[in-house]
Amino acid sequence: MDKISVCIIDDHTLFRKAIMNLIKAFTRVKEVTEAENGKTFIDLYRNKWPDVVLLDLEMPVMNGVETAEYLIPKCPDLKIIVLTQHDSEKYMLHMLEMGAHSFLLKTVNPDELERAIYSVHDKDFYHNDLLARVIRKSIQTKYKSERPHFEAILSDREVQIMLMICKELTHKEIAGKLSISEFTVRNHHRNIMEKLDLKKTVGLVRYAYENGLME
Repeated sequence: MDKISVCIIDDHTLFRKAIMNLIKAFTRVKEVTEAENGKTFIDLYRNKWPDVVLLDLEMPVMNGVETAEYLIPKCPDLKIIVLTQHDSEKYMLHMLEMGAHSFLLKTVNPDELERAIYSVHDKDFYHNDLLARVIRKSIQTKYKSERPHFEAILSDREVQIMLMICKELTHKEIAGKLSISEFTVRNHHRNIMEKLDLKKTVGLVRYAYENGLME
């Protein structure tokens, strides 16, 4: 499995150092770096971005929202996990719509933090209860009277593969379950994203909830 470089962007020094020491022990993490705000991170790492960033929302100089707005269009391969003490759904929804890959509260269990880092790196998102709650909330408030007809857009096989992706199965695992090649799965994944006009895999999860395919 690929080794992963991680950067923690947080203005609280004690918390930042503690998370760094924790992540260094994760099996697949090769390097852990730090920055006290978004501007410091961009100035230090613009020539060599890490694979994953753990991004706090509330910081001086350049906060998490401003940092994400800068990074997402410039660094499409960079995975962003919003790590915050605020569980405000409106803030999380905004970050999700911008292209953040997952959310974790700062009270997260270390095992879940490790899973989240691996998942956003390997599968482009990490689907947890917090993310599901934000998506459900957005559907209840924004899509209460509208339900798109998903089946008319995707084939039965594409829907089947989409749901497997939403359940965090890898291309290899999906290929094994369906007795098809990984190449075929990758093609289906790409076609699904193009049909739905999505840029991030996490968008599939939201789409599945919107259409009643996941509960």
